[in-house]
Amino acid sequence: MKVAAVQHDIVWEDRDANFERLATLIEAAASGGARLVVLTEMFSTGFSMDVERVAELPGGPSGSFLASQARARGVWVCGSLAERPAPGARPFNQLVLAGPDGAMHRYAKIHPFGYGTEPDHYAAGDAFLTVEVEGVRCSFFVCYDLRFADEFWPLAPGTDCYVVVANWPRQRGAHWAALLRARAIENQAYVVGVNRVGTGDGLTYAGDSVILDPLGEPVASAGDTECVVAADVDPARVRAVREKFPFLRDRR
Repeated sequence: MKVAAVQHDIVWEDRDANFERLATLIEAAASGGARLVVLTEMFSTGFSMDVERVAELPGGPSGSFLASQARARGVWVCGSLAERPAPGARPFNQLVLAGPDGAMHRYAKIHPFGYGTEPDHYAAGDAFLTVEVEGVRCSFFVCYDLRFADEFWPLAPGTDCYVVVANWPRQRGAHWAALLRARAIENQAYVVGVNRVGTGDGLTYAGDSVILDPLGEPVASAGDTECVVAADVDPARVRAVREKFPFLRDRR
């Protein structure tokens, strides 16, 4: 299965502007053969703490955009957004995965970013999400979750590919690269890390999106400009690596 990482800029708190630019990028990814198209964290608004302004209910504009793009392009599309489970409830930083058949799956970020006051505005999730997409078992995480290896470990036996969407600032870019590679190596799985570029709320984002193979080697990577990068993700490659190097058996 070909996975496309859409490394994009985000117009701050302007959904319509972001939908317009992203529709073109999603179309390009799908035209290039991608079956799973991955957008960034808070793809439609930027990493905003103004939840009264940006939070939506299920079926709101951002979730509906993902669903409509998935149907129109005949692919799977995901990204995170501010979404309340019900009116008046605290929102989650919620990854939404939309399928071409209308299926919708959700993962609420387990680790809101305390350094950035995210827990003051967003509730923490408490459940993982693994979905088989075109024969590939994909597990999904959001940004700061990447720092917590113990969340990835229990999913490894049932995961071929981890997907991590982010708004990861430039000044900690070395951590982004190192942690993504570590998650691939220690779990012997593909890792798709998709980060934004541009500026938002005074922070600069360098991108550095990457698709890593089960040995931690990059098979596709981006720099610091808006682009789409893609690579094939093969469950047979995961099985072969795990059979040759049966390290997961020794995990306690």
